[in-house]
Amino acid sequence: MTGHELDRDVRAALRSLAALNAETVARHLVMAGRLLDTDPNTAYQHAMAAAQRAGRVALVREAAGLAAYAAGEFEVALRELRAAARMSGQHDLLPVMADCERGLGRPERAIALAASPEAARLDRAAQVEMRIVAAGARRDLGQVEAAVVTLQCRELSSAADAEWVARLRYAYADALLAAGRRSEAITWFERAAQADAEGLTDADERLAELSGVVFVDLESGEDVADLEAGEDVADLDKPGPDEQS
Repeated sequence: MTGHELDRDVRAALRSLAALNAETVARHLVMAGRLLDTDPNTAYQHAMAAAQRAGRVALVREAAGLAAYAAGEFEVALRELRAAARMSGQHDLLPVMADCERGLGRPERAIALAASPEAARLDRAAQVEMRIVAAGARRDLGQVEAAVVTLQCRELSSAADAEWVARLRYAYADALLAAGRRSEAITWFERAAQADAEGLTDADERLAELSGVVFVDLESGEDVADLEAGEDVADLDKPGPDEQS
């Protein structure tokens, strides 16, 4: 690990630093990226070490904010992402900032960010993510039907080959289920599963649950005979995909 593993844009942004410092910052960023999914707390420590050495580089502050978010350090994440936005003039991570507000127990602020002029200028993918966050904030406030309405948009029927299609449909199905609209929820979990070639959601598992199918890991030693009569059994040779929030 040398630091040269970073994307070209990040390496270019580090050229404003002294050579030795840039090398150290690059190594911290590489480690943060490698550990983000498996060990977010250690990734956070590496990203913050990079930010302490390169506090005037927007991409470094952004990386620190994302690592803090992954580690559940929402106050720090907001601070770092706001700093990155001020430096770069970019607001593409506004949905992450809104979700940080939710994490801090401030859903009203998340909704306000979703309605901001900056949010209206986001690209399509980021606007969809903002809808998902705003719907979650509505549910935080107990406004389940409002969450359903928030997610009702033309993008639900998009034929685009993009990750946000499955995520949006999944969020909509989950909101419908929370609102007691079970049959509609099943339809949209099916559509989410159809769009989810990469296994970003657990739409298939949710569909199985709603259909009364029970998944059993036979390696765990669970006795199928202990299941309630009439339930279907599906043997999972490997774990399903992680649920995305």
